[in-house]
Amino acid sequence: MTLQFTSGDQWLLDHRDGVDRDIALAWFDAFRPQPVEEMVGRWRGSGLPTGSPLDGLLESYGWWGKEFLDAETVHPLLFRTRSGPRPVDPALIPVGVLRGLPGLAHSRAARLAFTAVRPLLTTSRPKARLRAVEHRGVVTAAMVYDRLPIIDVFRRVNGRTVLGMMDLRGLPDPFFFILHRDGPVGRPARRRRLDGPAGGGQPGVRRVDEWRPRWLGGLLATCERPVS
Repeated sequence: MTLQFTSGDQWLLDHRDGVDRDIALAWFDAFRPQPVEEMVGRWRGSGLPTGSPLDGLLESYGWWGKEFLDAETVHPLLFRTRSGPRPVDPALIPVGVLRGLPGLAHSRAARLAFTAVRPLLTTSRPKARLRAVEHRGVVTAAMVYDRLPIIDVFRRVNGRTVLGMMDLRGLPDPFFFILHRDGPVGRPARRRRLDGPAGGGQPGVRRVDEWRPRWLGGLLATCERPVS
């Protein structure tokens, strides 16, 4: 496919409302690889509609973006809250529903259920890692989920924007999204600490994980088993 010459920024601006999947793939392949070290920081996310059954799904649930503190410490899903973006444990994502019944995931009932339990799913623990992977013949930065069969692969649009493609096992068509850097390049955004210092923590500050009732902790431990 021949691409009309334009800047990556202009292309994203022209197609913010959607683009054909094959054209999105061609542009993804044309963009340069993204170095792993340049992913460090907090990023605001938005979808790039291409006809995927997952188009608009994350946004409808209140998705804010992603945060990369370093290669080993990644919060793959930040959601909007009254106190600002907060990381959510993605281990409870029903992957089978995303692959086989995306219409159910888009339903109002599913969104309301997620809104109700989301405060209980907040976590301070990293749930993904950054790695350089070879994808479509190019070595580039990618985010590997700890407990899900998902890899998000990134290509560089410019120093503050990357085009992402979600590679989900069993999903025939790619899902595209855009990340815009929030804050200085190469520096994680400042936010309130969730963990106190080793050996006791900050007085009056509890780990977010401690807010969960005991029954939910057991449920999360069960659901965090690797997806086969």
